[in-house]
Amino acid sequence: MTAATTPVAYRVADRRQETADTVTLTLAPAARVLAPFRPGQFAMLYAFGVGEVPVSVSGISGDRLHHTVRAVGKVSEALCRAEPGNWVGVRGPYGTAWPSPPAEGDVLVVAGGIGLAPLRPVIDEALARPAGSGRLSVLAGYREPADQLFPADLPVWRRRAQVLVTVDRPGPGWPGPVGLVTELLDAADCRTDRCTAFLCGPEPMMRATAGELLRRGVPAGRIAVSLERNMRCGTGWCGHCQLGPLLLCRDGPVVGWARADEPLSVPER
Repeated sequence: MTAATTPVAYRVADRRQETADTVTLTLAPAARVLAPFRPGQFAMLYAFGVGEVPVSVSGISGDRLHHTVRAVGKVSEALCRAEPGNWVGVRGPYGTAWPSPPAEGDVLVVAGGIGLAPLRPVIDEALARPAGSGRLSVLAGYREPADQLFPADLPVWRRRAQVLVTVDRPGPGWPGPVGLVTELLDAADCRTDRCTAFLCGPEPMMRATAGELLRRGVPAGRIAVSLERNMRCGTGWCGHCQLGPLLLCRDGPVVGWARADEPLSVPER
């Protein structure tokens, strides 16, 4: 099966409010089921009568898709207002997937803000490995405590993984670290000689994190990042998502650091 090029109707089966401006929608197929999605891939989500935007999967449960959407424009605002029973158009799957967490070895997940959403399936896969396969560390950075995603998942993750959260603006009563997410690397449990890293968030954060991991001895081949540009067609035809030699809807969004390093040296305009 190939990716759909016209939207297929999916019903909103569940809506979970994550933060003041972010929701997770669970979408169930009405009749036609799209080809299976893999962690890291994205769909073009269509709000009927408004438009469509690319959104990575934040979870996959059989033929149901989970998408975590932050309201930043007309289309994403319309999607965030969707209630159970409403309809959403979906086309995909598009793009490249995250590599599977290694059967044996440590896994490091570093996220900035909404960047934790595409990494959520990686965390689930890493937690599903047999005990003793390796350590899992999840490092997340936010502007402020109220921006933290997946409050229902955090207690589950913390039972089997190290989860560290830092914020830029702590506010009253914040008990955790304050500062950049890269500053959490010193406290991460992962061993650099057997670490596979997954990064998603603002480009400056990913550049800084990858650079620090390389300095600590993590090979570029074991660092993967998820990149975004202004994706419109999802099929590599329009060119709006070009980043150097990469068309990110086709060659990305997940890219190994060896391919992402040079294009990311040019800041997004």
